[in-house]
Amino acid sequence: MKVKFIINPSSGKQIIQKNLDRIIGNLILEGIVKYVDVFKMKGKYDALEEVKKLKKGEYDCIIAVGGDGTVNEVVNGVMIGKNEIPIAILPAGTVNDFAKFLALPIDINGFCNMMRKNERKKVDVGKVGNRYFINVLAGGLLTDVGYKVSSEFKTVLGKYAYYVEGMKEIPRQMLRSINIEIDSEEFKGTEDIFMFIITNTPSVGGFKKLAPMAKIDDGLFDVCIVKKSDIPEFFSLFLHIMKGEHIKHPRVLYIQTSKIELKSPKDVNVALDIDGEQGGGLPATIEVVPKGIEIIIP
Repeated sequence: MKVKFIINPSSGKQIIQKNLDRIIGNLILEGIVKYVDVFKMKGKYDALEEVKKLKKGEYDCIIAVGGDGTVNEVVNGVMIGKNEIPIAILPAGTVNDFAKFLALPIDINGFCNMMRKNERKKVDVGKVGNRYFINVLAGGLLTDVGYKVSSEFKTVLGKYAYYVEGMKEIPRQMLRSINIEIDSEEFKGTEDIFMFIITNTPSVGGFKKLAPMAKIDDGLFDVCIVKKSDIPEFFSLFLHIMKGEHIKHPRVLYIQTSKIELKSPKDVNVALDIDGEQGGGLPATIEVVPKGIEIIIP
């Protein structure tokens, strides 16, 4: 097997990176991999540009070492470059939603065993404009928390850094709502909302059951829209979300769709979060590319 490692040296707690030499050594010594290239990211979109220029068949696999943002860049590189190279993920980020849902190993033996078996699964990919995402697109309340947490803070506290920042932001953002126009085959209407989440997996932001009906290969997104509510009602809803019991709550609109268009008033700027990274704003048309990419799984 000929593989290319795409490594984000600043991801998460930076523990995985310390074992990379051992992982690569084991892959070679056990005969799983015969040829290795390593690319270390230095800035935003480095990985996307590196992967985009690869040719079909040039590598048997791209191994993304990093968090959700790193995986997103690799996915975009494969999709834009149309090189159809399978992706393996070595989770090294703070949250790793997509990797955790697939139960991807982070230990040396587990990862090497996964690569040896080379089991693959085709999964859906989201598309918005000229960008792609593998896990989630979101906007509204708390969706900007990820950008406000420093790398140093994430290195020390891991995912709890997001919770700390989130608790600081809730009082500041609770009075803000967004009036959005929703257009899909399943639902058309205008709602006053706090936030919207369009996801490919049940796990978002560390919440394992935020989209409890989601599947990564059903050709559908799960859309969870939280309508405007008062503070006591919002915190009651939050407890339901923790248990995955919120999808029938009166302040939640939950639909499954392959394509959805969202619009906001022209004078309102609604920024989008795409797999944990900033990604433009509304209006936006979001659609599924069914089984658009191949992932190596346990």
